[in-house]
Amino acid sequence: MTAGPATFDPDPDGMASAPYSGLISFARREATRDLAGVDIAVVGIPFDAATTNRPGARFGPRAIREQSLFVGQYPWGHWPWDFNLYETARMVDWGDIARTVFWAGHPERMVADVRGAVSEIVGQGVSVLGLGGDHMVSYPLVAAAAEQHGPLSLVHFDAHSDTWDMGDDLNHGTVFRQAARDGWIAADRSIQVGMRTPNPDDCGYTVVDADTLLDRPLEATITQIHEVVGDHPVYVSLDIDFLDPSCAPGTGTPVVGGPNAREARKLLRGLADLDVVGADHVEVAPHLDATGDITAITGATLALDLAHLLALGRARRTGA
Repeated sequence: MTAGPATFDPDPDGMASAPYSGLISFARREATRDLAGVDIAVVGIPFDAATTNRPGARFGPRAIREQSLFVGQYPWGHWPWDFNLYETARMVDWGDIARTVFWAGHPERMVADVRGAVSEIVGQGVSVLGLGGDHMVSYPLVAAAAEQHGPLSLVHFDAHSDTWDMGDDLNHGTVFRQAARDGWIAADRSIQVGMRTPNPDDCGYTVVDADTLLDRPLEATITQIHEVVGDHPVYVSLDIDFLDPSCAPGTGTPVVGGPNAREARKLLRGLADLDVVGADHVEVAPHLDATGDITAITGATLALDLAHLLALGRARRTGA
């Protein structure tokens, strides 16, 4: 991993000690589209027109960024990771692919915009952490990553399989059927974790439902993920409704009976030695939160965990 440039000071006015002041960017990283020397780019996709229940995830990227000022404020790192992401990788906030919010009724336009923009980013050797938005934004994100790395193993944390069979229709409930059909995901090398809704067709994915996940030690699921994925390049997609709604109520399709935030974080840290080449965090809908921004706080924490996985994957591939 390469350190960020010494010339970038995320706190030029001494304001980072007050997360409620200053400009908003993810974890107060530099906001730029100049990708020279960049390792990880955080890209927001404020699109929720493919939602089948309660909309509002278009506000997710902004809410996650706001709360990342709190959870990512410590200059010595992100507990309990044993390395300092800010010192070992250069991460920037690339901003939003903003016009996607206007493509209600035209999801194919969102797909084209996001795939084009993210393909250009990953084509420069930069890893992308996508912030949704509903889960359909994963479709072009996965496509762009697969262009660079070939068919990917998917590690998918969710309450829903997102493998509905609706023909050629694309929404946040069909995204991983379509991505496997299109050859961007190798379903036989992929795993879905936390499912607790009907799943009539697993499309070839290995599925660990919520009861199996929570009725055994978490280490058993981490081991199973490694067995399924092996040394294949990995894309990690984390839907906030993977968590029980008692931990993350601000989401469009909450389902009771899921893991808590600590368990989710432990699972993510268990992926530290996988070849993670891309990741996204989706379905945070802050206006549906009960109080106190709890879902966005949790979302920002998990997004920062995903950034650590991207940094470790890059280090492993480059030998840095």
